[in-house]
Amino acid sequence: MKKGIEPTYGPTALLTPANIITVARIVATPVFVFLVVANEPSWTTFIVGFSIGMSDFVDGWLARRQGATRSGAFLDPLADKVLVLGGMSALVANQQFHWVPVAVIALRELVISAYRSRVGRRGITVPATKAAKWKTFFQLWAIGFAVMPSIAGSFHWIATATLWLAVVLTFQTGCAYLIDARKVAQTQLGEGY
Repeated sequence: MKKGIEPTYGPTALLTPANIITVARIVATPVFVFLVVANEPSWTTFIVGFSIGMSDFVDGWLARRQGATRSGAFLDPLADKVLVLGGMSALVANQQFHWVPVAVIALRELVISAYRSRVGRRGITVPATKAAKWKTFFQLWAIGFAVMPSIAGSFHWIATATLWLAVVLTFQTGCAYLIDARKVAQTQLGEGY
């Protein structure tokens, strides 16, 4: 949010434009997953997935201008996880992605989400880093490349390489989150955590 501008919504607001877009992203994700499972790679599937993914930028832009909310801070990463894990699971089902990198990503998301919930109950919040945003970017593009017909056929290695890069970033950002959360806990609570 720009300095000097009063936010439209306070931190406890629920029904904000940003939150509506985030919920729409969650609701639209099963459509994308169905298209991935039911069809060969196609531009229609890519455009649907790309549109859902780009809505993340729209809700973020709105939240920065109108006021970030606690519900948005919970819903936005949830929407990303639903899209990423749903899309990747569909690609595993289609045998376009191997299950190992997808399982690593899913396990990291589960562990970090559980840990974030645990430390959140203690009042500890660790903001998302730029590296975590890049992690999501590469996860989404791995899916995008896998459903893009011009790449999925002859150049599927691009999707696979992007997936493995996403795995590396996913692991690195997960470790960084755990370290940062421990530092915040020690600073705020004055104890080992």
